[in-house]
Amino acid sequence: MPLVGANQPQLIRSSQKDEYYQQCLRNNANEAFQTLAGSKRWLHWRKEIQLLSDLAYYGLTTFSGYQTLGEEYVSIIQVDPTLRRVPSRVRRGALVLLHSLFPYLLDKLLVCLENELEVGEEESQGGGIQRATVASPWSPGAWMRGWVRRALGLLTEPQRRACVPAVLALQQGLSILHRVHVALFYISGAFYHLGKRTAGVSYLRVRGVTGDDGDIRSSYRLLGVISLMQLALTLALQLNNLRQRQRARQEWRQHRNLPSRSQSVDETDSPRASRCILCLEERRHSTSTPCGHLFCWECITEWCNTKTECPLCREKFQPPRLVYLRNY
Repeated sequence: MPLVGANQPQLIRSSQKDEYYQQCLRNNANEAFQTLAGSKRWLHWRKEIQLLSDLAYYGLTTFSGYQTLGEEYVSIIQVDPTLRRVPSRVRRGALVLLHSLFPYLLDKLLVCLENELEVGEEESQGGGIQRATVASPWSPGAWMRGWVRRALGLLTEPQRRACVPAVLALQQGLSILHRVHVALFYISGAFYHLGKRTAGVSYLRVRGVTGDDGDIRSSYRLLGVISLMQLALTLALQLNNLRQRQRARQEWRQHRNLPSRSQSVDETDSPRASRCILCLEERRHSTSTPCGHLFCWECITEWCNTKTECPLCREKFQPPRLVYLRNY
């Protein structure tokens, strides 16, 4: 029987079956721990219980040299990059760690970084804000939080402020990387998980080749190309939105120091009509939206940083379409 690589439907079906059995194991472990230790401790350790359940599942199957239940369900076997030998024990161990432990540590690290940076910013603004107490010093979250706190303590205040957008960019970058990886899987038909791509573990099918295998691979390649096009369009729209926000901030910096409108307004003007509904004060540097409503320049530009719509009528518009009314 010729050695043929597993196709995309087999790998997806195998992953879904493994996820089902992993979820069953997690639920049983969570129920047992909650019954023995109580709900409070279960809430504190639930992530670690899920990690141990995944390590137990892959430790008893992949690391021990056996097929997982999903692989057995679709009749596929793991092979190393030579496509002639099963992966070595070291490669299988690296696969288990990359597939289970590494995402857990990365998620913990990013959450701790984000929380510590937010707490540091609040302390620098308000001063003396008490930090939340750690429930258990033995938890990995407490150890990770202490390590991140010590590392951030070595940074200066400008460096800490620069870390905030860097963490957000890293989180978005990981999401984009995952989408690119899935699209490449649809095109190439190998490495459904990032951990298996990194460890170099692919699959061969045990059964023979079916007649519609070529059509299946072609349809998934088309899906991969469409996914890449959608991702490219999403990135282009996000970059365009970022440029518009930067342009609005620059215009706000240019006009923030302009003198306010003349105090000699018409006596017949209604005080209520000359107020900005966002700050509830007299309008300064009156600015018109495309729909004709008037606001303060500072108020409406800050509003557009979160919502690109009129606060009154909810009409959608882009920040560059705001009109600054001079001497109004």
